[in-house]
Amino acid sequence: MSNNANSPFTNPSNSPIIQIERRKAVAIIAAAAILASSLGIGLAKVGSGFASRNSNGITVTGSAKTSATADNVVWTLNVSLSRPTVAAAVTKVGSDVAAVTKYLTDGGVPANEITLGSVSTYGNEEFVNGNSTGRILNYRANRDVVVRSKNVELIAKLSQGIGSILQAGVSVNNYGPQYYISTLPSLRPKLLEEAMKDAKIRAEAITRAVGGKVGSVQAVRAGVFQVTTPDSTMTSDGGAYDTSSIEKTVTSTVSVTFKVN
Repeated sequence: MSNNANSPFTNPSNSPIIQIERRKAVAIIAAAAILASSLGIGLAKVGSGFASRNSNGITVTGSAKTSATADNVVWTLNVSLSRPTVAAAVTKVGSDVAAVTKYLTDGGVPANEITLGSVSTYGNEEFVNGNSTGRILNYRANRDVVVRSKNVELIAKLSQGIGSILQAGVSVNNYGPQYYISTLPSLRPKLLEEAMKDAKIRAEAITRAVGGKVGSVQAVRAGVFQVTTPDSTMTSDGGAYDTSSIEKTVTSTVSVTFKVN
């Protein structure tokens, strides 16, 4: 019998059993490589949730906030009513505006802080099935009374008591005072400084967890300021400015890219 080099008896490596085991080993190695690649992608995605990363460093967002009290207020009151004729509407608006003005001045608002708008009128047409009949039912007249003051507490008190002249038959719409902060420009530098410190603390926490070290600042982008009611979570890409409350919270954000060593 001649020797056959490819025979499984003379060359064990050609054994069918060994061939099957080799195929299993190759399949296991390939699966491991795929799994490692998938884990790497997954970890990269998880990491991006904490901060964005590039070849030069890491970008984090820092924030800072402070409390502020409004020191300016704008209060708009609108007298609006309808009467059968234009003359009657304008006359009644005039008397109601005088009553509103008296309420304000008697309450302590200086006359030079009160501005009266122009009187506007229009006819209320009759409509049937969505079509105008051309008939005027009555005429509406409007006039604004605007208060601009630094005495925010006084205006808040008068706004809450406006019901007294409503009960007297005065037709006035109270849109509520709008409160503003004149010190916002002076608050910005300090808030930006604190937000930068917060960004560095965040960057150090992230890099320390993976054995890195924060280096120099590569880029800084200041975000918009958010002026909200205390404890509010309201935000806006263009910047929020709540005017409904006297007490406010001012928040600043910065996006900072640090070099990682």
